[in-house]
Amino acid sequence: MGRLLISIILWPFALIIFCILIGIYLVLLTIIPPKKIHPLARLIARILLAAGGQWLIIKGSPPPEDGRPYLYLFNHQSLFDSFVLVAAIPHYITAVGANKQFSWPVWGFLVKRYGVIPIKRRKLKAAIHSLSLAEEAVKEGVSFIISPEGTRTLTGELGEFKKGAFHVVKNTGVTIVPIGIQGAFEAKNKNDWRIKPGILTLHFGKAIHSDESKQMTIEELRDLTREKIIDLIQSKNNN
Repeated sequence: MGRLLISIILWPFALIIFCILIGIYLVLLTIIPPKKIHPLARLIARILLAAGGQWLIIKGSPPPEDGRPYLYLFNHQSLFDSFVLVAAIPHYITAVGANKQFSWPVWGFLVKRYGVIPIKRRKLKAAIHSLSLAEEAVKEGVSFIISPEGTRTLTGELGEFKKGAFHVVKNTGVTIVPIGIQGAFEAKNKNDWRIKPGILTLHFGKAIHSDESKQMTIEELRDLTREKIIDLIQSKNNN
C-alpha cells in the first residue's frame, strides 16, 4: 500500500518536472549541438532521478576526457538507467536504442536529435546496418552506451549478452568501459508501474583496451565483459 501511494504521488510530480526540463532542453537542442550542452543534460538527468525518488551514487572513476571514444556497456534494469548513465558520464555520449521509441511524442524527437541510432533487434539486416552506423560514429570520436542484453531484464538477473556490441569493438578498436548499475530494478522494473524510492549505484569498472581486446575472439571478449559487469553488480560496496 505504501509503495502504491508513493507511486501515485511521484508519477505526476516526475512527469511535470520531466515536461518542463525536457521542454527547455529541446528548445536548446534546436540551436546548440548536444555535445555542447552535455553538462546541462547531466544536471537534468540528476534532477529527474531525484523527482522519481532516486538518489545516485557513483563508484569508481570514469575514463579521462581525452577526446577518445569509449563504449560503455551496462546491465539494463530499468527506465532509470538512461538517466543514471547520462548523469554519471562526464562527456557526451549517445546510444543504439530500440526503434519503437523514435515514434513516441517528445521523447522520439529528443533521442533523434541526441544522435541515438535506431535498431530493429529482431531484423538481422537492419540491426547490422545500425551497428555499422555506430561504428562510423565511433571512428569519428563519438562514445556510446549499449546494453549487450539488448533489452531490460524481466527478472532482475543479468541476461545473455548478444554479440553486436563486440563486433563494434573488434571493428573499431574502441575501449570498453564496463558499468554495473545496482538498485534500478527494485526502483522501477519493466513488470511493475510502481516506483520505489531509494539509492541507485553506478560502478565504473576497469576498462578493456584495444591491445587486450584485439587478441580475443568475439566470444571471449563478450564473456570477459559479462564477468566484469557481474562482479560490479554483485559488489557489496554500494553505500
